[in-house]
Amino acid sequence: MLSYNQQGLIPAVIQDDETNAVLMLGYINPETLQMTKDKGQVVFWSRSRNEIWHKGATSGDYLEVRSIKSDCEERSLLIRVKMLGDAVCHTGAKACYFNDPEELAAT
Repeated sequence: MLSYNQQGLIPAVIQDDETNAVLMLGYINPETLQMTKDKGQVVFWSRSRNEIWHKGATSGDYLEVRSIKSDCEERSLLIRVKMLGDAVCHTGAKACYFNDPEELAAT
């Protein structure tokens, strides 16, 4: 049984099924997990907007689900996807992980 946090959310790591690149981290609740399974595309819970977020509905950059697994303690999800578009990050980058932490610490 999945272990959701106090806000009813569980972190979901999104990974490219072809390249194995980690694309982003999002949050899912029971409702959006079911929607993800039903649609075959990733649906998150937006913590900043406090609403359901179907990734790609605005940008056209959808994430097609290839598999969903939980970690050994059922505290997080790994969702392997096929990117249907060019970008995952809101900045327009292919993935959200591109900052160098050492550079960030210096600022």
